[in-house]
Amino acid sequence: MKKLLVLLSFMFLAHGLFAQSLLDIYKKGTVKLVPDTEFAQGNNWDKVFASYYDTLYHTHIGARKSLVLMPNGSVVVSHAYKNFYSLFDANGKFVKEFGIKDKSGKQFKKIQAIEGIMNNSFFTGADNMGKMIVFDFDGNYTRTLTLNYSVGNVIPMKNNKIAVIGWVIWKDKTRDFVAIVDYETNEQKIIWDQFTATSEPCTSSTLFHYSYCFEKSGTIHISTMPYTNSVGLSAPPQIAFVNDRLVVALPHTGEILLFDIEGNMKSKDKIGWGKNFLSVEDQKEIQRKAIESYSSGRKMWMPEGALQEEAQKAVKTMVEQMKADLNKITDPIPIPVFSNIIKDSDGNLLFFEMAETEGANKFNVWVYQNGGKFVTQSSFVCDDFDLVINPSKMVFHKGYIYALQTLKNAKGNPLRLVRFKVGN
Repeated sequence: MKKLLVLLSFMFLAHGLFAQSLLDIYKKGTVKLVPDTEFAQGNNWDKVFASYYDTLYHTHIGARKSLVLMPNGSVVVSHAYKNFYSLFDANGKFVKEFGIKDKSGKQFKKIQAIEGIMNNSFFTGADNMGKMIVFDFDGNYTRTLTLNYSVGNVIPMKNNKIAVIGWVIWKDKTRDFVAIVDYETNEQKIIWDQFTATSEPCTSSTLFHYSYCFEKSGTIHISTMPYTNSVGLSAPPQIAFVNDRLVVALPHTGEILLFDIEGNMKSKDKIGWGKNFLSVEDQKEIQRKAIESYSSGRKMWMPEGALQEEAQKAVKTMVEQMKADLNKITDPIPIPVFSNIIKDSDGNLLFFEMAETEGANKFNVWVYQNGGKFVTQSSFVCDDFDLVINPSKMVFHKGYIYALQTLKNAKGNPLRLVRFKVGN
């Protein structure tokens, strides 16, 4: 018995000594995401994610979903323009759809996506009136937080504080800012802001077949919706809460600001890697690859029925226009230094660079150490899924990545809730 105990003790010690941290995996190079085959088995995805096929004004909106993890490992998925959420247990098994019930038990007809969890309650994003709904894990309405400005990303911190990205549009200028809001009292403190004159002159450039107007402040105006996400179209601040510090990262300048829980700035740094412009040749190479991709009939979402033929004609027309516009690319265009940041479960921040080709991803790993430090660079690859790199669709938990991604070569509905093992 003593020998057995000694052996078991040695095995646990060895596991602790040789277990890889996420940073160790990043440092080894490309990170491979492998689906956990034991997770989310038995779900009927055609039924569970039937809303994937939703459209609005002939535009596909069904992929506009996000996820949050509950303390017990369960997953809740929010659906755009729906009045319900989807609950999955810790093993990924679909449990139910549920909404928000008011105090009389009547279900809300319109709800926002869940942004996070605080004090064992969900809180949603803000509607166009600045109202954020708080409700318990059973879907019972608790109260409303009201902010008097437009709201972007919201993240929970600690000590009943949340961090909010907001903006206000006036007649002659726009104010973008980051605020710390008390979750209980609604009191707030703006810790960073930036004013942009609406009449600010900007440089017009053409990329693909769209006109871009990039202001010095980092705001990009576009004449139409782009067909690709290969370049960034806006540069709002990115926020994350790491080791009792609020990180405010500014994509258009590469600055990284650190604040304490009370909103006092503790340090300021600037990203030294990457570039904040796209050269003429890089633009043309992106254009050529896009033309080749669309000309070869690349797989893309299409509406059903008669509208599909109309959409196919539109793609053909778009390709012709792209070819005509190839020679109109004559100037470099400014782009943000990075696209977004994702916090992993070890407390590292992954700063994703702007992808110069659609589907490509490269991230630089930032570790909070003596004010913050970049230590390595890597990227994600996956054989089975078309990866969408977005913090609302990829959440780290205990070394895994829980994600909403589309399965390659899927029969029927391609959208899946998946748990990835992270390795090399």
